[in-house]
Amino acid sequence: MSMILSASVVRVRDGLPLSASTDYDQSMGMQECRKYFKMLSKKLSQLPDRCTLKTGQYNINFISSLGVSYMMLCTENYPSVLAFCFLDELQKEFITTYNMMKTNTAVRPYCFIEFDNFIQRTKQRYNNTRSLSTKMNLADMQTEIKLRPPYQISVSELGSANGFAHLSVAEYKGTGKISAAPHQRLEPVTLPGIVSFVLSLLCGALNLIRGFHAIESLLQNEGEDFSYVIAFFLGTAACLYQCYLFVYYTGWRNAKSFLTFGLICLCNMYLYELRNLWQLFFHVTVGAFSTLQIRLRQPQGKSPDYNV
Repeated sequence: MSMILSASVVRVRDGLPLSASTDYDQSMGMQECRKYFKMLSKKLSQLPDRCTLKTGQYNINFISSLGVSYMMLCTENYPSVLAFCFLDELQKEFITTYNMMKTNTAVRPYCFIEFDNFIQRTKQRYNNTRSLSTKMNLADMQTEIKLRPPYQISVSELGSANGFAHLSVAEYKGTGKISAAPHQRLEPVTLPGIVSFVLSLLCGALNLIRGFHAIESLLQNEGEDFSYVIAFFLGTAACLYQCYLFVYYTGWRNAKSFLTFGLICLCNMYLYELRNLWQLFFHVTVGAFSTLQIRLRQPQGKSPDYNV
Protein backbone atom coordinates (compact mmCIF):
# COMPACT_ATOMS: atom_id res chain seq x y z
CA MET A 1 0.00 0.00 0.00
CA SER A 2 1.42 3.39 -1.01
CA MET A 3 1.37 5.93 1.81
CA ILE A 4 3.23 8.63 3.72
CA LEU A 5 4.64 7.22 6.95
CA SER A 6 6.16 10.20 8.73
CA ALA A 7 7.38 13.76 8.24
CA SER A 8 9.57 16.24 10.06
CA VAL A 9 10.68 19.87 9.96
CA VAL A 10 14.41 20.46 10.44
CA ARG A 11 16.60 23.55 10.58
CA VAL A 12 19.10 23.43 7.73
CA ARG A 13 22.21 24.96 9.29
CA ASP A 14 22.57 22.47 12.17
CA GLY A 15 19.94 19.76 11.65
CA LEU A 16 17.93 20.78 14.74
CA PRO A 17 14.49 19.03 14.59
CA LEU A 18 11.75 21.62 14.98
CA SER A 19 8.72 19.33 14.69
CA ALA A 20 7.98 15.77 13.66
CA SER A 21 5.09 13.38 13.29
CA THR A 22 4.86 10.40 15.62
CA ASP A 23 5.91 7.05 14.16
CA TYR A 24 4.14 3.96 15.45
CA ASP A 25 5.88 1.46 13.20
CA GLN A 26 8.84 -0.14 15.05
CA SER A 27 9.99 -2.42 12.23
CA MET A 28 13.67 -2.79 11.34
CA GLY A 29 13.10 -0.94 8.07
CA MET A 30 11.62 2.07 9.83
CA GLN A 31 14.43 2.14 12.39
CA GLU A 32 16.95 2.15 9.57
CA CYS A 33 15.13 5.02 7.86
CA ARG A 34 15.25 7.05 11.09
CA LYS A 35 19.03 6.71 10.96
CA TYR A 36 19.00 8.04 7.41
CA PHE A 37 16.83 10.94 8.57
CA LYS A 38 19.44 11.90 11.17
CA MET A 39 22.33 11.47 8.73
CA LEU A 40 20.68 13.64 6.10
CA SER A 41 19.73 16.27 8.69
CA LYS A 42 23.40 16.86 9.43
CA LYS A 43 24.17 17.41 5.74
CA LEU A 44 21.22 19.55 4.62
CA SER A 45 23.35 22.68 4.22
CA GLN A 46 25.55 20.81 1.71
CA LEU A 47 22.71 19.33 -0.35
CA PRO A 48 20.48 20.80 -3.07
CA ASP A 49 17.10 22.19 -2.09
CA ARG A 50 15.22 19.15 -3.42
CA CYS A 51 16.40 15.55 -3.02
CA THR A 52 15.22 11.95 -2.90
CA LEU A 53 16.89 9.04 -1.11
CA LYS A 54 15.66 5.57 -2.07
CA THR A 55 16.13 3.02 0.71
CA GLY A 56 14.67 -0.22 -0.60
CA GLN A 57 11.01 -0.31 0.47
CA TYR A 58 10.97 3.38 1.42
CA ASN A 59 11.79 6.78 -0.05
CA ILE A 60 12.93 9.87 1.83
CA ASN A 61 12.06 13.12 0.07
CA PHE A 62 12.84 16.63 1.25
CA ILE A 63 12.81 20.25 0.16
CA SER A 64 14.66 23.16 1.77
CA SER A 65 13.67 26.80 1.84
CA LEU A 66 14.64 29.88 3.87
CA GLY A 67 16.84 27.88 6.24
CA VAL A 68 14.25 25.16 6.97
CA SER A 69 13.96 21.69 5.47
CA TYR A 70 10.76 19.62 5.20
CA MET A 71 11.41 15.88 5.15
CA MET A 72 9.06 12.96 4.66
CA LEU A 73 9.23 9.18 4.58
CA CYS A 74 6.93 7.24 2.29
CA THR A 75 6.68 3.82 0.71
CA GLU A 76 8.64 3.30 -2.51
CA ASN A 77 5.53 3.26 -4.71
CA TYR A 78 4.08 6.54 -3.41
CA PRO A 79 3.83 9.02 -6.37
CA SER A 80 6.67 11.54 -6.26
CA VAL A 81 4.34 14.30 -7.49
CA LEU A 82 2.07 13.84 -4.47
CA ALA A 83 5.10 13.53 -2.18
CA PHE A 84 6.46 16.92 -3.19
CA CYS A 85 2.97 18.45 -3.12
CA PHE A 86 2.75 17.25 0.47
CA LEU A 87 6.11 18.83 1.33
CA ASP A 88 5.16 22.04 -0.43
CA GLU A 89 1.97 22.25 1.65
CA LEU A 90 3.94 21.76 4.87
CA GLN A 91 6.35 24.47 3.78
CA LYS A 92 3.65 27.03 3.06
CA GLU A 93 1.83 26.36 6.34
CA PHE A 94 5.01 26.50 8.44
CA ILE A 95 6.21 29.76 6.89
CA THR A 96 2.74 31.26 7.30
CA THR A 97 2.39 30.13 10.93
CA TYR A 98 5.84 30.82 12.39
CA ASN A 99 8.17 33.77 12.36
CA MET A 100 11.48 32.90 10.73
CA MET A 101 13.30 34.82 13.47
CA LYS A 102 12.00 32.31 16.04
CA THR A 103 13.08 29.48 13.78
CA ASN A 104 16.61 30.84 13.53
CA THR A 105 16.95 31.45 17.28
CA ALA A 106 15.44 28.16 18.49
CA VAL A 107 17.78 26.32 20.88
CA ARG A 108 15.85 23.22 21.94
CA PRO A 109 14.60 20.34 19.77
CA TYR A 110 10.91 20.12 18.82
CA CYS A 111 10.12 23.64 20.02
CA PHE A 112 7.36 23.76 17.35
CA ILE A 113 5.92 20.38 18.26
CA GLU A 114 2.36 21.73 17.94
CA PHE A 115 2.94 21.78 14.17
CA ASP A 116 2.60 18.00 14.37
CA ASN A 117 -1.19 18.47 14.39
CA PHE A 118 -1.05 19.98 10.91
CA ILE A 119 1.40 17.30 9.75
CA GLN A 120 -0.92 14.54 10.91
CA ARG A 121 -4.01 16.07 9.28
CA THR A 122 -2.19 16.66 6.02
CA LYS A 123 -0.67 13.18 6.07
CA GLN A 124 -4.14 11.63 6.47
CA ARG A 125 -5.46 13.57 3.49
CA TYR A 126 -2.54 12.57 1.28
CA ASN A 127 -2.80 8.94 2.33
CA ASN A 128 -6.41 8.91 1.14
CA THR A 129 -5.81 10.09 -2.42
CA ARG A 130 -9.34 9.33 -3.59
CA SER A 131 -10.79 11.91 -1.22
CA LEU A 132 -7.88 14.31 -1.53
CA SER A 133 -9.57 17.67 -1.94
CA THR A 134 -6.64 20.04 -1.63
CA LYS A 135 -6.23 22.42 -4.55
CA MET A 136 -3.20 21.26 -6.50
CA ASN A 137 -2.12 21.76 -10.05
CA LEU A 138 -0.55 18.37 -10.69
CA ALA A 139 0.27 19.28 -14.28
CA ASP A 140 2.42 22.19 -13.10
CA MET A 141 4.04 20.00 -10.48
CA GLN A 142 4.85 17.28 -12.99
CA THR A 143 6.32 19.86 -15.36
CA GLU A 144 8.41 21.33 -12.56
CA ILE A 145 9.77 17.91 -11.59
CA LYS A 146 10.59 17.11 -15.23
CA LEU A 147 12.40 20.41 -15.70
CA ARG A 148 14.27 20.18 -12.41
CA PRO A 149 14.08 16.65 -11.04
CA PRO A 150 15.16 16.02 -7.44
CA TYR A 151 18.72 14.89 -6.91
CA GLN A 152 18.86 11.15 -6.38
CA ILE A 153 21.03 10.32 -3.36
CA SER A 154 22.27 6.74 -3.19
CA VAL A 155 22.29 4.81 0.10
CA SER A 156 25.85 3.74 -0.67
CA GLU A 157 26.91 7.39 -0.50
CA LEU A 158 25.95 7.59 3.18
CA GLY A 159 28.60 6.38 5.61
CA SER A 160 29.26 6.71 9.31
CA ALA A 161 32.35 7.97 11.08
CA ASN A 162 32.60 8.34 14.88
CA GLY A 163 28.84 8.14 15.12
CA PHE A 164 28.26 10.99 12.67
CA ALA A 165 27.04 10.81 9.13
CA HIS A 166 29.43 11.37 6.28
CA LEU A 167 28.24 12.17 2.80
CA SER A 168 30.82 11.36 0.14
CA VAL A 169 31.06 12.88 -3.29
CA ALA A 170 27.66 12.15 -4.76
CA GLU A 171 26.75 10.89 -8.18
CA TYR A 172 23.24 12.15 -8.82
CA LYS A 173 20.94 10.89 -11.50
CA GLY A 174 21.40 12.79 -14.72
CA THR A 175 24.05 15.13 -13.32
CA GLY A 176 27.19 13.05 -13.06
CA LYS A 177 29.48 13.33 -10.07
CA ILE A 178 29.28 16.53 -8.11
CA SER A 179 31.11 17.79 -5.05
CA ALA A 180 29.74 18.31 -1.57
CA ALA A 181 28.86 21.88 -2.55
CA PRO A 182 26.13 21.20 -5.15
CA HIS A 183 24.90 23.53 -7.82
CA GLN A 184 22.41 26.08 -6.62
CA ARG A 185 20.14 28.40 -8.48
CA LEU A 186 21.20 32.04 -8.49
CA GLU A 187 18.91 35.02 -8.17
CA PRO A 188 17.29 36.31 -11.39
CA VAL A 189 19.53 38.33 -13.68
CA THR A 190 19.16 42.11 -13.44
CA LEU A 191 19.77 44.70 -16.16
CA PRO A 192 23.10 45.84 -14.61
CA GLY A 193 24.12 42.19 -14.48
CA ILE A 194 23.39 41.74 -18.19
CA VAL A 195 25.37 44.90 -18.97
CA SER A 196 28.36 43.69 -16.94
CA PHE A 197 28.21 40.28 -18.66
CA VAL A 198 28.22 41.86 -22.15
CA LEU A 199 31.01 44.28 -21.24
CA SER A 200 33.13 41.45 -19.82
CA LEU A 201 32.69 39.53 -23.07
CA LEU A 202 33.68 42.66 -24.99
CA CYS A 203 36.84 43.14 -22.90
CA GLY A 204 37.70 39.47 -23.39
CA ALA A 205 37.26 39.81 -27.15
CA LEU A 206 39.41 42.96 -27.24
CA ASN A 207 42.17 41.23 -25.29
CA LEU A 208 41.96 38.21 -27.60
CA ILE A 209 42.25 40.35 -30.73
CA ARG A 210 45.17 42.32 -29.32
CA GLY A 211 46.79 39.03 -28.33
CA PHE A 212 46.69 37.72 -31.91
CA HIS A 213 48.04 41.04 -33.16
CA ALA A 214 50.86 40.75 -30.64
CA ILE A 215 51.66 37.27 -31.99
CA GLU A 216 51.78 38.64 -35.56
CA SER A 217 54.07 41.45 -34.41
CA LEU A 218 56.25 38.94 -32.61
CA LEU A 219 56.64 36.82 -35.75
CA GLN A 220 57.53 39.86 -37.84
CA ASN A 221 59.88 41.47 -35.30
CA GLU A 222 62.06 39.14 -33.26
CA GLY A 223 62.70 41.86 -30.70
CA GLU A 224 59.10 41.96 -29.49
CA ASP A 225 58.36 40.80 -25.93
CA PHE A 226 56.42 37.52 -25.79
CA SER A 227 55.20 38.37 -22.29
CA TYR A 228 52.76 40.88 -23.81
CA VAL A 229 51.06 37.99 -25.60
CA ILE A 230 50.72 36.13 -22.31
CA ALA A 231 49.28 39.23 -20.62
CA PHE A 232 46.64 39.68 -23.33
CA PHE A 233 45.54 36.04 -23.18
CA LEU A 234 45.50 36.04 -19.38
CA GLY A 235 43.26 39.10 -19.56
CA THR A 236 40.96 37.24 -21.94
CA ALA A 237 40.77 34.22 -19.62
CA ALA A 238 40.07 36.46 -16.61
CA CYS A 239 37.19 38.25 -18.37
CA LEU A 240 35.62 35.00 -19.54
CA TYR A 241 35.97 33.48 -16.08
CA GLN A 242 34.12 36.46 -14.61
CA CYS A 243 31.30 35.72 -17.05
CA TYR A 244 31.29 32.12 -15.85
CA LEU A 245 31.18 33.16 -12.18
CA PHE A 246 28.27 35.49 -12.91
CA VAL A 247 26.21 32.73 -14.56
CA TYR A 248 27.05 29.70 -12.36
CA TYR A 249 27.31 29.04 -8.64
CA THR A 250 30.64 27.62 -7.39
CA GLY A 251 32.35 27.30 -4.05
CA TRP A 252 34.30 30.37 -2.89
CA ARG A 253 32.61 32.32 -5.68
CA ASN A 254 33.18 35.78 -4.22
CA ALA A 255 36.84 35.10 -3.44
CA LYS A 256 37.38 33.82 -6.98
CA SER A 257 35.80 36.97 -8.44
CA PHE A 258 38.11 39.22 -6.40
CA LEU A 259 41.17 37.20 -7.43
CA THR A 260 40.07 37.39 -11.07
CA PHE A 261 39.66 41.15 -10.79
CA GLY A 262 43.16 41.34 -9.31
CA LEU A 263 44.50 39.43 -12.32
CA ILE A 264 42.75 41.89 -14.68
CA CYS A 265 44.39 44.81 -12.86
CA LEU A 266 47.84 43.17 -13.02
CA CYS A 267 47.50 42.42 -16.75
CA ASN A 268 46.51 46.02 -17.50
CA MET A 269 49.36 47.37 -15.37
CA TYR A 270 51.77 45.27 -17.40
CA LEU A 271 50.19 46.46 -20.67
CA TYR A 272 50.51 50.11 -19.62
CA GLU A 273 52.84 50.93 -22.53
CA LEU A 274 50.49 49.44 -25.15
CA ARG A 275 47.27 51.09 -23.98
CA ASN A 276 46.25 54.66 -23.29
CA LEU A 277 44.72 55.77 -20.02
CA TRP A 278 41.15 55.56 -21.32
CA GLN A 279 41.62 51.96 -22.43
CA LEU A 280 43.14 51.02 -19.09
CA PHE A 281 40.34 52.79 -17.24
CA PHE A 282 37.71 50.99 -19.34
CA HIS A 283 39.11 47.49 -18.73
CA VAL A 284 39.65 47.98 -14.99
CA THR A 285 36.24 49.61 -14.53
CA VAL A 286 34.46 46.77 -16.35
CA GLY A 287 36.36 44.25 -14.20
CA ALA A 288 35.31 46.04 -11.01
CA PHE A 289 31.70 46.34 -12.20
CA SER A 290 31.55 42.62 -13.05
CA THR A 291 33.03 41.72 -9.67
CA LEU A 292 30.32 43.78 -7.97
CA GLN A 293 27.55 42.09 -9.96
CA ILE A 294 28.93 38.65 -9.11
CA ARG A 295 28.91 39.66 -5.45
CA LEU A 296 25.32 40.93 -5.65
CA ARG A 297 23.92 37.89 -7.48
CA GLN A 298 23.71 35.39 -4.65
CA PRO A 299 22.07 31.92 -4.46
CA GLN A 300 18.34 32.35 -4.18
CA GLY A 301 16.08 31.10 -1.40
CA LYS A 302 12.73 29.67 -2.43
CA SER A 303 9.79 31.86 -1.67
CA PRO A 304 6.75 30.49 0.20
CA ASP A 305 4.68 30.18 -2.96
CA TYR A 306 7.35 28.32 -4.89
CA ASN A 307 6.04 25.12 -6.48
CA VAL A 308 7.71 22.22 -4.66
